[in-house]
Amino acid sequence: MASSSAASPAARSAPRTGNPLVHRQLAKYPATGQRIAYLAITVAATVVLYYELYIPGAVATQIITSFNISFNQFVFISVIGNLVGAFGSLAAGLADRWGRANLVVVGLFLTGLLVTFALPHAPNGTVYLLEFAVLSLVEGMILVATPALIRDFSPQLGRASAMGFWTLGPVLGSLMVTEVSSHTLGSHPDWQFQFYVCGIVGLVVAVIALLFLRELSPGLRDQLMVSMRDRQLIEARAADVDETQVHQGQWRQMMKLDVVGSAFAISIFLIFYYIAVGFFVVYFATIFGYTPERANSLANWYWLPNAIALVVAGFISDKLGVRKPLMIVGSVISVIALVVFAMKATSSGTSYETFRTLLIIISASQGMTYCAWMASFTETVEKHNPAATATGLATWGWTLRIIVCLTLIGFGAALPATSVLVDKGAKVQELAAEYKTQLGTVKGITPANLAALEKDPTSPSAGAAAVGDLVKSGAAKSPADAVAQLKYLGAHPIKAADSAFLQKNGDKVQKAAKDSPGQWKRWWLICALADLLFIPFVFLMVGRWSPRKAREDAARHEEFVQAEMAKLEGARTA
Repeated sequence: MASSSAASPAARSAPRTGNPLVHRQLAKYPATGQRIAYLAITVAATVVLYYELYIPGAVATQIITSFNISFNQFVFISVIGNLVGAFGSLAAGLADRWGRANLVVVGLFLTGLLVTFALPHAPNGTVYLLEFAVLSLVEGMILVATPALIRDFSPQLGRASAMGFWTLGPVLGSLMVTEVSSHTLGSHPDWQFQFYVCGIVGLVVAVIALLFLRELSPGLRDQLMVSMRDRQLIEARAADVDETQVHQGQWRQMMKLDVVGSAFAISIFLIFYYIAVGFFVVYFATIFGYTPERANSLANWYWLPNAIALVVAGFISDKLGVRKPLMIVGSVISVIALVVFAMKATSSGTSYETFRTLLIIISASQGMTYCAWMASFTETVEKHNPAATATGLATWGWTLRIIVCLTLIGFGAALPATSVLVDKGAKVQELAAEYKTQLGTVKGITPANLAALEKDPTSPSAGAAAVGDLVKSGAAKSPADAVAQLKYLGAHPIKAADSAFLQKNGDKVQKAAKDSPGQWKRWWLICALADLLFIPFVFLMVGRWSPRKAREDAARHEEFVQAEMAKLEGARTA
């Protein structure tokens, strides 16, 4: 009997059969209805995965307060999560050999359970960090497997549309975060409630994926499919695909400038997006005084136009047969809009409507770019080896998350004032409101006279000096008014602990409030520069600039397919 190593290509490429909840491979390319259903489940899985990953951003200030951690410690949690997720993405490169569907199903159940039962019940910040790291590890794996599934079920001539729908995942996930939180935080201010809703949604989608999600057999998915008319040829050749051969040297094949460079380019292009996901609420709260509900409501105007742009741009890209022009146009518009957005950081009178307009422009242009990039990137990977799709996407996933880590580290270093405002600003404001009258009195007295009064409140000379200070500084209208203020201060003194906190942090918070807008402005300009640096890498990717040339390529491919089918028919009848 022949050994397994000597098995025929047909045996090696045959789909596994048995329990459909475990063995999910399809021997034939699915009909249109089934294919759309599998694509829809994959998109739904991606949406809830990003919903789970981004939900902490909507309640960042509450989590910081609940665990008594600093803003920088909260950022550090995201850094660790993305670092762990980066290596989860590398591990997902094995999906080319292990399959994609089971990885997605198991991952959905794990993340749903973590978000529903683990994270909201973490006893402290350390446990929360560890649980978030596990969540990020799992999601780093399945967020590589899902675009691989999309690629498998979408030929190149419809790839941009399919990738546009897949890219709805992070966008709709973010939109779900802001939509749910903006409507429920008022009635459910406890941050755990947001996690419960998110986790339950994730578990529902996990059950749907368990029951209905399927994938192509290796023999089908390891081939290049340009149009749906290739279906018969793909199926006829599936039995001859040698998995051992096509999987050799996949990582080496992906270590090319057009693959690695493109992955780096899109990763820096999305820097604005990373910060928007995690810190829009912090930005609008600390700079413009928005409540979490209002900040999340404004953020909706970033996610919704982005979602629409992804779908529309995908359709246009497939209709024209080109990707590069859309990437260039989208990135140029994004750069210009981001510069204007950055300038508004130091303009305290900027209206909600102005921010809404700018966010619509930025989101639509970035959606156009990202959709076209995803299609072009998978086609660039296929140029090297169609069977290495998951490996190529793992390279992108690893690069993306490493860039996110570096971005978050740089973000923390570039905006120290934000940390002060988040950590100390709320309490300073609370105490300032509670002791408004007393602080007004204290502020009007010189430090030396205040110290003398505190040392001996009954001293006539200290009292007279304090009265003089209050009248001279304008804090009191008359000596009688000054005496009344001093009596109130004596009857309602500032607590020692509160006074110490204000003395230690009051000036720091005031300085941070002054410095923070400029720091945010500089950061948004860095985001604009990153989008500008994306543009040269577009020229490395595959694809035509001219729709006419793209149509000619499609026609030549159709002739090739017809010729190959004729050869196969001739071989069968010979």
